[in-house]
Amino acid sequence: MLLLTLESSCDETAAAVVRDGRQVLSNVVASQVDVHARYGGVVPELASRKHLEAISVVVDQALEEAGVSLDQIEGIAVTRGPGLVGALLVGLSVAKAMAFARNLPLVGVHHIEGHILAPLLEQEIAFPYLALAVSGGHTHLYRVDGIGKYAILGRTVDDASGEAFDKVAKLLGLGYPGGIVIDRLAAEGNPKAIDFPRPMLHKKNLNFSFSGIKTAVLNYVKSQDGPVEGEHLKDLAASFQAAVVEVLVRKTLRAAGENDLQRIVVAGGVACNSGLRKEMIAECDKRGVQVFFPSPALCGDNAAMLGVAGNSYLEAGRRDPLDLNALASWPLDRVSG
Repeated sequence: MLLLTLESSCDETAAAVVRDGRQVLSNVVASQVDVHARYGGVVPELASRKHLEAISVVVDQALEEAGVSLDQIEGIAVTRGPGLVGALLVGLSVAKAMAFARNLPLVGVHHIEGHILAPLLEQEIAFPYLALAVSGGHTHLYRVDGIGKYAILGRTVDDASGEAFDKVAKLLGLGYPGGIVIDRLAAEGNPKAIDFPRPMLHKKNLNFSFSGIKTAVLNYVKSQDGPVEGEHLKDLAASFQAAVVEVLVRKTLRAAGENDLQRIVVAGGVACNSGLRKEMIAECDKRGVQVFFPSPALCGDNAAMLGVAGNSYLEAGRRDPLDLNALASWPLDRVSG
């Protein structure tokens, strides 16, 4: 099946063409980073307007790069949620219009489902596996028993890990998005310089919390006589990142052990973080656990990642109606609902 996929859940407008749920023929992303950077975060109304401007452009470019025409497309998959409703409605409306006009089958896909299945576009991974979804809006642990078969094992009770990175970066005047800047500074700093807390690390459950460490960084900065800069800033970034990474790695490995899972997928924007990749790989190697990361292009929000689930659902005969609505909140264990 030749599938056109559309993603517009937050601040990236994306379209892709995927063959048989595994072969990416094109994957086009129009970023809004420059638009939102001046505000230090995503402005929903601006995001929706920019999606309207970009959506037809990325669709045309995706078809052109794939070397196919719309006449050759056999199905459409689109992000239904979760996300910003105004942003989601742009992609969903375009997908429904094309499905109606071309009499094509349509399926709405869960945004995080796309992320945790993204590595299957690049390599074979046997089910079941444990998935750690880490991004600006999500930090969740899932048991993945197959496409459409998910169980939530743990989640953040407040800030997501990516959100904590961005908020700390804003506090330090590093700009938006800040995760990549902190990662770069951390590579040159001492991760043991400052003893930041590891929230909920020793709790028996598998949930996360990152608001406390964000507050700890704020209190630390306020306690200093002058601005945090130079080597001091690098040490702070390294210490903060080390605390977040330790919590993510240890909780993930605990979840894998408790659920007797020997394969782990780490996906989402924070999966690009070099500190997280290095530590997760090292700890998994010690335990004989396989760990998989998508390539950087498939870590951030993109449309190709929807192809795995979208193709599977359409091949199984699922067809979503043209009155399908966007969902701002949508638990992944209810994707069939």
